Amino acid sequence: MTPAPSRTGRIFAVVALLEATTWAGLLVGMLLKHVTHTTELGVQVFGRLHGAAFMIYVVVAVVAAVRLRWGARVTLVALAAAVPPLVTLPLERWLRRTGRLAEPAPGPAEVAPASVDAPSR
Repeated sequence: MTPAPSRTGRIFAVVALLEATTWAGLLVGMLLKHVTHTTELGVQVFGRLHGAAFMIYVVVAVVAAVRLRWGARVTLVALAAAVPPLVTLPLERWLRRTGRLAEPAPGPAEVAPASVDAPSR
């Protein structure tokens, strides 16, 4: 069983879904504009929404990478996933399944040392 996502992991999951949803809206808008030639409204609305969602995703991905200690490779994959349409969805599922959205175990420097009575001078 995979550990429950941390608060940072849950925020990342929501933003990844938002980024993918706005990508889908933009794709539909581009279909309506360039294929059916019916309206440009979808591109106008979802272009702006997706631009904002993309920027938020990048910031949240970097924050999550630092807080959840993903490492360079996972961080680069998370950032690259925002470029092709809808790839943030399978990425989020993979991160959740592998436990990368949960709080990392404390490292050796973060573990409180046993109390040692040091001689006072």
